[in-house]
Amino acid sequence: LAQMKVPAGRGIYTDMNALRPEEELDNIHSIYVDQWDWEKVIIPEQRNLGFLKKTVRRIYEAVKVTENKLYVEFPQIEPMLPEDIFFIHSEELLQMYPELSPKERENAIVRRHKAVFIIGIGGELSDGTLHDGRAADYDDWTTLNEDGYYGLNGDLLLWNPVLESVFEISSMGIRVDADALKRQLGIRGEQFKEDLMYHRMLLEGRLPCTIGGGIGQ
Repeated sequence: LAQMKVPAGRGIYTDMNALRPEEELDNIHSIYVDQWDWEKVIIPEQRNLGFLKKTVRRIYEAVKVTENKLYVEFPQIEPMLPEDIFFIHSEELLQMYPELSPKERENAIVRRHKAVFIIGIGGELSDGTLHDGRAADYDDWTTLNEDGYYGLNGDLLLWNPVLESVFEISSMGIRVDADALKRQLGIRGEQFKEDLMYHRMLLEGRLPCTIGGGIGQ
């Protein structure tokens, strides 16, 4: 993206196919993975929670449009998604359900709201745990946002009424900039990665700010 001088608002997407033989198989996990990954250049001023939420709403609207088109073709599949997606930070979710595990919290909040985006996944919560893991050199989970919590990333979760459980359709976020990368590598004890090509280019300011994620089947 840096060498191509891609302008803000433009980017790349790809259909990623992979085999994960180590996967634990169940109703929503298979050995074969088919996922659309995307990455878009943004300006530094867009590295904020408001822009993240705006992007999430656009993705959610596309999911709703798809649901409605399916209903036109197959009327027996009635739309079930709510009009708006509900946003909550992983720390707020912990305070709401302190007695539950992270996955149990997800089930509880998504059962209630049907479509939820959990913000700030990867950073340490007030009880010393993580809601879920995130790489240090990918999403930004340490920048202080406008709501007073940390993180500019998250997971988009929907309620599956057939399985009566939550399922994740997208993990996404604003990517690390030089400051966040250096900070997060320190937290994970991975400072040795600073010498790798991508990391070095980012730390030297030779890569643009981006936002991106994956939408899997």
